[in-house]
Amino acid sequence: MNNNLTPFLSIIIPAHNEENRLPGTLEQIFRFLEQQSFSCEVLVVENGSTDNTYQITREYASHHSNLYVIRNDWRGKGLAIRRGMQEATGKYLFFCDADLSMPVEEIAKFIPPQLDHPDIAIASREAPGSVRHNEPYYRHLTGRVFNTLIRLLVLPGLQDTQCGFKCIRADVAWDIYPYQTLTGWAFDVELLYIARHRGYSIIEIPIQWYYNADSKISIFRDSLRMFLDLLLIRRNARRGLYDPKP
Repeated sequence: MNNNLTPFLSIIIPAHNEENRLPGTLEQIFRFLEQQSFSCEVLVVENGSTDNTYQITREYASHHSNLYVIRNDWRGKGLAIRRGMQEATGKYLFFCDADLSMPVEEIAKFIPPQLDHPDIAIASREAPGSVRHNEPYYRHLTGRVFNTLIRLLVLPGLQDTQCGFKCIRADVAWDIYPYQTLTGWAFDVELLYIARHRGYSIIEIPIQWYYNADSKISIFRDSLRMFLDLLLIRRNARRGLYDPKP
């Protein structure tokens, strides 16, 4: 980004085939930003869409000078987030799912002054004070089973690593993303593992969360894939791939 001034916050939105949901999400985000005193840039990383996500976002960006559209030819949420971190210029980088299942006003919980210079703050649907709205029981149960595996195999103590809203201080992001290897749904588990491995603190922030029936996660297919990714993270760690490079 060619900004003359460093924005306080960068909001990074990975988008694959989001022509229907993304316009409403951007409207909510920019209405929220108009009420804030801090500066912000919004980066939409379109990755391998087959619909009009890219064209629609480019049109929206023509009316907002702080909205940037980045095109990735390859699919993968992890790839999109990595590209967003590389391009972002803000002091804090906030990852945001395109469905905006967390009310946009909750963003304030993740950054100063509500948090004091946090390393990493992640949205949690399990922390005290959080509320899940309209989530089917089977989805909640599946998520808890997978989180149990995450805590046993990779990240003990964290109750919700898979919620799609996370904030990372820029210097922390620059330190950890070069070690990222995963490109799919478990990419954020890997990033959090790398961050903890390198001594950074992770805070879980309770949020209001609204279940979206149009979620792109397939319980059976993606759960198996993410489980295999957990084993891969453990193998990478044993091989020293997350250790500081000399």
